[in-house]
Amino acid sequence: MGSGGRASDGRWSRRRFVGAVTGAAAVVAVPAPATGPRSTPRAATGRAAPAASATGPEGAGRPPGPRPLYLGTYTSVEGGGPGIGLAAYDPVSGAVTGRGALTGVADPSYLALHPDGRTLYAVDERQDGAVTAVRLDGHRVLGSRATGGAGPCHLSVHPGGRWLLSANYGSGSVAVHPIDGSGALGGRADLVTHSSPPPGPGQQGPHAHQVVTSPDGGHVLAVDLGTDTVYTYRLDPRTGRLTEVSRARTRPGAGPRHLAFHPGGRYAYLANEVDDSVAVCAYDPPTGRLAVGEEQPTGSGTGRNYPAQFLVTADGRYAYLANRGHNSIARYAVGAGGARLRLLDTVAVAGDFPRQIAFSPDGRLLFAANQKSGTVSVFHVDRVSGALSLAGEPFASPVAVCALPL
Repeated sequence: MGSGGRASDGRWSRRRFVGAVTGAAAVVAVPAPATGPRSTPRAATGRAAPAASATGPEGAGRPPGPRPLYLGTYTSVEGGGPGIGLAAYDPVSGAVTGRGALTGVADPSYLALHPDGRTLYAVDERQDGAVTAVRLDGHRVLGSRATGGAGPCHLSVHPGGRWLLSANYGSGSVAVHPIDGSGALGGRADLVTHSSPPPGPGQQGPHAHQVVTSPDGGHVLAVDLGTDTVYTYRLDPRTGRLTEVSRARTRPGAGPRHLAFHPGGRYAYLANEVDDSVAVCAYDPPTGRLAVGEEQPTGSGTGRNYPAQFLVTADGRYAYLANRGHNSIARYAVGAGGARLRLLDTVAVAGDFPRQIAFSPDGRLLFAANQKSGTVSVFHVDRVSGALSLAGEPFASPVAVCALPL
């Protein structure tokens, strides 16, 4: 494990500015995971990653009326926002209303919530990367900490709530920061750089694009677009140190971007940005080993497309994929306990370049942040069929690259 080094702007600008530059059925099964005890997923992982948002009775445990919606953007590009966008949405109609912005956070392109629901975390996607904590009560910025790398583009909170994990795209590294009782961040506890294998075709170096915790909480997985590899680590809960235990390789040049787990905890779905494909992966909880299955289509046809992110419903019956370029959301039926994806259809996103998608906490709405059009589209999710229907006109938001509904 090496320390993270600075990267030139050219090494990570493709990821940051790719949005500014640029129904057949298929069933594929993957090998069953290695035998071992079945682990029970922890619900705490859901709020750290929108893909695992829990579904449940509408409004259960929540006061009636509008709910908060936080929006990520870039502050340093033309037409970008002034900071983290503040908005509200109606949980029934899906209508979104703007409520200003929280300034003082630089290039907050990705957002995540602490499991206790009181603190928001944002990446500062700049050459000298950082992560920032925001107390939601009063929208107080609690401070920022350097990630030790360039262009952090994703972050998540470990289920126990004590550690913040972040992925530095530009330098291909993963950082760990402690979280204290107030939600504030401490000095970096660890930094690991993906120094091998060598970069894939067309890549100049490693590009860590996502870091998440497995549903059982046993392992941390980092998806690296530059090395065509998903790295599995164990996190020491006392020190925050990461120890690599496994690697899973995709086809050379696939460019893996985002991984979303099935709630059963034995399978995950991988979006490959560069070759416009997806794959079902078998996951073995005891060892953390991931086995990447055969590539299959995104529903984008023959045009230029960059798949961005998967979501999986809490009941595990459907999965959704954001397609940038085709400007659609693909809907998949999930079968065989998570081992199969069957492409059902695609729905136009009513915007340009859907960079990120997220469920509302009750799973009845799906939000798509459209980078090029600067809009957020909201869809109703049919509880039986999984079908999506647009909920009115998209909401205008400067360079919308992340939507986090609470």
